[in-house]
Amino acid sequence: MEKGLIAVDRWTGGSQAYFLTHLHSDHTQGLSSSWSKGPIFCSRLTAKLFPLKFPCFKFSLLRILEIGSWHSITLISPATGSGTSVDVMAVDAHHCPGAVMFLFRGEFGCLLYTGDFRWETTSEREKIGRTMLLNAVNEVAVDILYLDNTYCNPTYAFPPREVAAQQIVNIIASHPDHDIIIGIDSLGKEDLLLHISSVLEIKIWVWPERLQTMHLLGFHDIFTTKTSLTRVRAVPRYSFNIETLEGLNTIRPTIGIMPSGLPWVTKPYEGNDNLGGSFLTSRYNKCRWTGNEESDKSNATVGFVKRFHKYIYTVAYSDHSCFSEIEEFIKLVQPINMKGIVSSSSCYVDPFYYFGRLCGVNQPVKRLHRKYEIKEGDENRHRTKATFGRVSITKSERKRARSMKVKFLGVQASRVKAYRRVQCGAKIVENDCPD
Repeated sequence: MEKGLIAVDRWTGGSQAYFLTHLHSDHTQGLSSSWSKGPIFCSRLTAKLFPLKFPCFKFSLLRILEIGSWHSITLISPATGSGTSVDVMAVDAHHCPGAVMFLFRGEFGCLLYTGDFRWETTSEREKIGRTMLLNAVNEVAVDILYLDNTYCNPTYAFPPREVAAQQIVNIIASHPDHDIIIGIDSLGKEDLLLHISSVLEIKIWVWPERLQTMHLLGFHDIFTTKTSLTRVRAVPRYSFNIETLEGLNTIRPTIGIMPSGLPWVTKPYEGNDNLGGSFLTSRYNKCRWTGNEESDKSNATVGFVKRFHKYIYTVAYSDHSCFSEIEEFIKLVQPINMKGIVSSSSCYVDPFYYFGRLCGVNQPVKRLHRKYEIKEGDENRHRTKATFGRVSITKSERKRARSMKVKFLGVQASRVKAYRRVQCGAKIVENDCPD
């Protein structure tokens, strides 16, 4: 694709159309209320949340993309001055409210930009997304996959979020006399909070700005800003630290829970392994999520819970795909080429190091990237924002890969058709459920 046509999560200017995957701050750096460089394409839910983050934004610049539908955009080729058509589809990224992937098609071929995404193989949303992607790339090779490689390392293996959410509920229930502090971001993990509220039949405190977000998402009776109404509080991640928990415990017994795929601190707590009389982590280091739903349900309360401080527990509740989920996604998409969008993290690996064999272009073996220092509570990553240039793939390589794609789809066609029969021809509709 020519430079100067489109940009994804990049706001430096120089493009004709801009695409926003979701509203997390590391994807909106450079975007402000005074933006005037061009139209911004995003999901309907992201557009709904826009006023909270950019209150004076000129909303006539927003273009809503309905999830699962192709949209055609006509742009001007900088090289020839003539019009060129780009087709784009937004696909649910299963990350945070409004988060989507973008699939682009045109004379340049086919490009898929995941943004941040979670690809849980056991979730109904993933099944819908799988069918949507299979339909979109049917007999067409994805020339380049721009991949969320945040946890592209075999050391990262997470349970489904519903399992991790129940682990957190069990921690709370096992501390009936404690206040509970949960560290979250300004957007995301709403499903976790809803699960806690529903199972324990309790309201959850959030800070005022977060309450506005919850109201925009349609949650009016579950969250409160009155501390007297609940013992469970969801606080900004940046305010979650050891000093805060130690200070709160001088007032009344309090524990903190950090739901995250990233290790919060580097050394676990070496004190008594009992969690306030709980059975939760007496065997936590022996239990690993295998992906076998039936066999793992019995261990759902003990896996991936760790005690890193006498007042702090971490649970592997992540809104990013873990290593095995990334592999499953690449096998589904079958790209010719691939680039990681995260260029630096606590443990970065070029995705080609592990998954180059799954791509249509033979690539030299890549070396592991150097490790970066882990900072407490830090999940920020430097990203490769996308201003698409020319794809360095020859026509013969693309033709060969598409031939491979057709054969691959032929093998799985019966499985896909069977799934569609199960769906009884149900229309795929937009699913804006939060994580």
